[in-house]
Amino acid sequence: MSQELIAYLNGEFLPVSQCMVSISDRGFGGDSVYDVERTFNGKIFRLEAHLDRLYRSLKYVRIDPRMTKEEMAEITLEVVRRNEHLRGNSDWSVAQTITRGVALGNTTGRTTSVIDDVPPTVYINVYFPPFRRYAQLHEEGIHAIIPKTRNYHPDTIDNKAKHRSRLNLTMAQLEVVEADPEAWPLLLDHYGNISEGTGSNFFIVTDGVLRTPTDTSILQGLSRDTVILLAKQLGIPCIEEDIQPFDAYTADEAFMTGTSHSMLPISRIDWRPIGDEMPGPMVRRLLAAWSEMVGLDIVDQTKALAAISE
Repeated sequence: MSQELIAYLNGEFLPVSQCMVSISDRGFGGDSVYDVERTFNGKIFRLEAHLDRLYRSLKYVRIDPRMTKEEMAEITLEVVRRNEHLRGNSDWSVAQTITRGVALGNTTGRTTSVIDDVPPTVYINVYFPPFRRYAQLHEEGIHAIIPKTRNYHPDTIDNKAKHRSRLNLTMAQLEVVEADPEAWPLLLDHYGNISEGTGSNFFIVTDGVLRTPTDTSILQGLSRDTVILLAKQLGIPCIEEDIQPFDAYTADEAFMTGTSHSMLPISRIDWRPIGDEMPGPMVRRLLAAWSEMVGLDIVDQTKALAAISE
């Protein structure tokens, strides 16, 4: 049995090393959308909700994937199934990427026009999350830095769409790692409010209340949504509102949510320490509830897989 990961590309299941796209594909210009899920015990977490978001992104950028949401789900599950023998005790990140494609018979190197009626490129793959890095951050927390690079203004690209036009996020990362190679960017919107990280949503805790930015200039993260749902079940007040850097600097706790890591505490923001312990009591409580929901201890799994990879 093959030890190489299997992916889906335009109607075929292939070893990842054999997946190739044309250099003229519009995806190279960022004309694409994507979504990412993860598995717990090999089962994809909230696949339907992720595909709902993917299809909203496709509708927003006007790319027709030429398959139904149900077909996308079936293919995604098949990709996971075909790689099950490689999973071991780990879990997957699972991704769908759809580009606007490339003109058939294009030999000129010209990228397609947005009005060309051409097949999209559809790529679905799995990969292992960086559990070793996350294990360290569960214990020590993230150092978040606010860069001068801002998130996209909604008048330019609405951040509710999960797209590949992400050069601004790369610039934010380059800016931040010059100050601290291990730091994570925490971007502001154009009004000076905190929006999100480069792949994570942001929360603070103040006097027992969860606070998170509104969805005006952020991705509507499914992990963010999960925390909001868990908070409701646990009777924890949760408010969506504008959050300024002052609010973050003076918070009792802060954390990031994201698909591959679920939740990670923040220990510092712009070198200012956050909270009295790491992780804080709210993060521990919410992670315990999340772990119960998915049937495994998220932090214990992360630490165990990190130890194996050393």
